[in-house]
Amino acid sequence: MKILKVNELVSIKRSVEAGTSEQLAAVKSIIGAVRARGDEALREFTEKFDRVRVSSFLVTEQEIAAAYGQVSPEFVAIVREAGENIRFFHEKQLRPSWMTTEENGTVLGQKITPLDSVGVYVPGGTAAYPSSVLMNVIPAKVAGVKRIVMVSPPDKAGQLPPAVLVAAKEAGVEEIYKVGGAQAVAALAYGTESIASVDKITGPGNIFVALAKREVFGDVDIDMIAGPSEIAILADDTAHADEVAADLLSQAEHDPRACSVLVTPSRLLAEAVAAEVERQLALLPRRDIAERSIADYGAIYLTTDLDEAVEVVNELAPEHLEIITTGAIELLGKIRHAGAIFIGRYSSEPVGDYFAGPNHVLPTNGTARFSSPLNVDDFQKKSSVIIYSQKAFAENSGKIAAFARMEGLEAHARAVEARTLRDKS
Repeated sequence: MKILKVNELVSIKRSVEAGTSEQLAAVKSIIGAVRARGDEALREFTEKFDRVRVSSFLVTEQEIAAAYGQVSPEFVAIVREAGENIRFFHEKQLRPSWMTTEENGTVLGQKITPLDSVGVYVPGGTAAYPSSVLMNVIPAKVAGVKRIVMVSPPDKAGQLPPAVLVAAKEAGVEEIYKVGGAQAVAALAYGTESIASVDKITGPGNIFVALAKREVFGDVDIDMIAGPSEIAILADDTAHADEVAADLLSQAEHDPRACSVLVTPSRLLAEAVAAEVERQLALLPRRDIAERSIADYGAIYLTTDLDEAVEVVNELAPEHLEIITTGAIELLGKIRHAGAIFIGRYSSEPVGDYFAGPNHVLPTNGTARFSSPLNVDDFQKKSSVIIYSQKAFAENSGKIAAFARMEGLEAHARAVEARTLRDKS
């Protein structure tokens, strides 16, 4: 890994989610075809891209039962425990509707209502991601969403990974469809003969899924346009180089465009981690991916002290931030921008990915400056409640009418004055 000084700070922002003009044109064509021809288009695209002809997209109870027979009891137990941890954390985020009564009798409040339906996209291909199922479905369940639909691309046998099906069943998903790509996003947004439309789409996917989510946004809501994974580690000379290197590589193996950064005032640690990354790279099964990531987007920033290191972290606004220093908890208040913050030697990033409970769907590409992890609020909407009393209306109607006229909206003013005139008569 290259060791840089702070004045050589390189942005971790990457434009991968923007796509090419050809990719965008393809996505628009797919969405248009699904809107026009429904299931027929879904079958054509599934055969073209996933190389399998699917007669029925809906996953049956028999397929789910068979999936349980293909995973170990230990895996099911781990999924259940992880699910309990995730549910416990997200239940803490629940907020009630509220009302307040003013002295003049006016009642103001906020009504919180869960979304009616949510679609969860789970990536397929060569890997299975049951953790993505839990992280997207459980907050929606906690929020009170009644209908949760899951879509995922089938393999060449027309099946979904057993681990994904088990996680979906344990999380409480009742509709699962074997369809992926931009065509699945279009089906969730606009509906087909087999798949009824939803109000919001969440979950990660490839560039075509990301572009499709961006295209349908506005007709439905989406969670975010996620970029490649990122980790920044803020460490001093008390950190162990082999552990820091392992954590950096845990993100580098995700994607050639993943970003792994160490920020430290310790040259000794910087040099040891650089050497350790090279040693561990040679032993990784996904070496080719991780090696490209480290070469293009990996860096070690050497700072004068921890205060400067904190400034660097806030500038990067990383998806994941580990703090491995003496008195690490004392630095927490100085961190302004990070998706998830892992404090201490034993809070390795995979702890959050799979088991601790906080959501692993996090803002990337510097958007932690203004965005939050996926949470219960993402699956609810808020309505303002206004019950204006006669006394309050009498006190303020003239001001309201004057405000309306200042904006040139005479009908607004007259709507207020109509009541004033009747009350006076």
